[in-house]
Amino acid sequence: MIPLLVTVLIVIIIRHEKEGEGIPRALAAKSVVLALQSPEELAEWQDGYKASHFPVKSLEEWYVPYMDYLYEYGFLSEEETPADSGTAEEMLTYQEASRIAMTFSPKLGERIAVNKKNRNQPYPEELWWLFYDSLLHSLEPAKKVEKKSICVYGTLENVPGTPSWVAHTSMGEAGFAGLALDPYIDHELEVYVRGNEIIHVLTDKGQEVTYRNVWLIDGDEEGLQVYVGDIERRIPFAGKSKKVEEYIHNLADIRLENGKVTKVSVKKERLTGKLLSVREDAVEIEGYGLVPLDEEYKVLKTYGGLERLTLEDLLIGYEIQEFVPANGKISAVLVVREFDAETIRVLLMTDNFQEIYHDQVILDCASPLVVSWQDQELTLEAGEELTILPGDKRLAGGRMTVTAGEGEEIRVRSLKRSGEMPSYGGRLEIVDSGEGLVLINELYLEDYLKKVIPSEMPPAYEKEALKAQAVCARTYAYMQIQSNTYREYGAHVDDSTNFQVYNNMGTDARTAAAVEETYGKMLLYEGSPITTYYFSTSCGTTADSSVWGSDPELTPYLKRVTLQPGRRTVNLSSNDDFAAFIKRMDYPAYDSSFPFYRWNVTVGADVLTANIGGVGNVEALQVTERGASGVAQSLLVKGSDGEKVISGQDRIRAALGDESLTIHRKDGGTTTGWTSLPSGFLTIEAAGKDSNGVQLFRIYGGGYGHGVGMSQNGAQGMAKEGMGYEEILRFFYDGVTIETLK
Repeated sequence: MIPLLVTVLIVIIIRHEKEGEGIPRALAAKSVVLALQSPEELAEWQDGYKASHFPVKSLEEWYVPYMDYLYEYGFLSEEETPADSGTAEEMLTYQEASRIAMTFSPKLGERIAVNKKNRNQPYPEELWWLFYDSLLHSLEPAKKVEKKSICVYGTLENVPGTPSWVAHTSMGEAGFAGLALDPYIDHELEVYVRGNEIIHVLTDKGQEVTYRNVWLIDGDEEGLQVYVGDIERRIPFAGKSKKVEEYIHNLADIRLENGKVTKVSVKKERLTGKLLSVREDAVEIEGYGLVPLDEEYKVLKTYGGLERLTLEDLLIGYEIQEFVPANGKISAVLVVREFDAETIRVLLMTDNFQEIYHDQVILDCASPLVVSWQDQELTLEAGEELTILPGDKRLAGGRMTVTAGEGEEIRVRSLKRSGEMPSYGGRLEIVDSGEGLVLINELYLEDYLKKVIPSEMPPAYEKEALKAQAVCARTYAYMQIQSNTYREYGAHVDDSTNFQVYNNMGTDARTAAAVEETYGKMLLYEGSPITTYYFSTSCGTTADSSVWGSDPELTPYLKRVTLQPGRRTVNLSSNDDFAAFIKRMDYPAYDSSFPFYRWNVTVGADVLTANIGGVGNVEALQVTERGASGVAQSLLVKGSDGEKVISGQDRIRAALGDESLTIHRKDGGTTTGWTSLPSGFLTIEAAGKDSNGVQLFRIYGGGYGHGVGMSQNGAQGMAKEGMGYEEILRFFYDGVTIETLK
């Protein structure tokens, strides 16, 4: 202990002497820049910066971007302050401090009392931080430098593998470039911080600290093995303990003095119940309502190895979590088991899937309805209506739950689907969001699929195609349950094309059979479920995930293949090659008999000018980038007032589409009223002018949808040729297995 104490005292004394002498230019530069830019903004600026002022051998030094910023914007002069490592590490002078202050404002400059005698002397560090406080108060709008109290859990000094200049703290991983933070392990500090970067240690509050909401992994009478922040550490007891067995595998607050545990406050109480919604500062638990989160809450996976999670990882609608309460708040959410994907929670949108907020909800049922809210319950007779409006007092304390008898469905009289009043199995929940009512349907996943498949694929299709669709839909739903898109309201997905269309068409015996005959089966790649993208019709080939700008290596099961026996690959990235391909009406494919396999449309420059905007009158269009599948990824629009590049197939389809256009399909029919073109697999040609002198453009295209994954009509064509659903799925998803996830 004596050598360690002496070392710490020496470090503190040295630091104090340095503070009296001055502040290194590099640290001063860091503080100034972070008053103006976040670490992320600085990194973005540096990426676009032409060339550093520093020599190549110094470019890896932590202070280079900060010093470069000061040189670039006139806070420092390279003639007076050369850009080299020696200068950066030496002390800031009165003259340099004055220049920095004057660059902000003359008023701030007056705070630096520079004269001929002291101009080249070090500017005292304590004066610099007084000036810095004034600087922060002068900035408008207010910048994001904050004063925070933090505890330092560890650095590379005591946690092997930690990156240089990174500390594990009570606010998460934090950078501390240029600072000496190792001596402050197990100290509580007051610091200046911007984002996740510590700028300066204002106060050392000492080595008497409390680490809150720590997971106790193991221990013995000498010490505890703990998970604190994002790291695992062993911390010794101040004296031997005989209560370790009572501590381990629990959450606790631990008190440390001089780096040793003096007190352990274990939190053994657990709340259990279905997680209904997740917000930034609270979780909603069935039976308990909305419970606030502690300021230092933790989310931990405790089975199969300890792992730190986030609120985004929590699965609503499942009882796989336990909650650790203390003082009326949740100190930790513990994920204690895998989820089984038995149920799904669907947010029901308004008519025509326009929005998520309802101005009223009217329900009834052919059997009695049980209505529950808070600790109250009401039973409605068969046929009796329940009407809920925003502001209903029964929703003030949380959500209302409505359930029907076994095998019965709840009718939603205030809602239309395909012109009819829909009904829903499972249970319905109503939440008053403040912006309107949110309506959620919780039901078994397999029952959900029975109302998805007829909305996504015609029930008259071949059974093997329907079964392929069922496996895709099940796998897709499994993945989306984990995305928690609507966790704030307590839903996994909505019932629109944002996910999978649900209950827009009535149930059908053939689609129900497809779900039942593939019960539980999903598509797995290397043992894990995949994201099963699918679309209506191909242009003769599928695409990989690069159509959205994604890295195809991240989804190796999504390949571009021709819809022909043998799964060939063609490269259609050249405009000429793609134009020749897409104009071939007889190019063979499993879905070549479907109407949107080939289509064309003529659009006038006047329509494009109105839709695109920003270039004056549209004069020319050119696809400047294509994926290997032929999909247009970049479109150059030339106009009388300039040019514009439209990137991404969705934006290109929307820019070229318009409700006024008539799309001519391969089957000889036409389609109107579409605001977006059927696909991004298209080529464009000038087509002369109309009788009014308006320039026309002819667009030749193929397919309907994004082109990634399974073509639904391609699956139908394959099934008609006698292929089974597993063969169909393996055609579209490379290297997958089809099995029930265990």
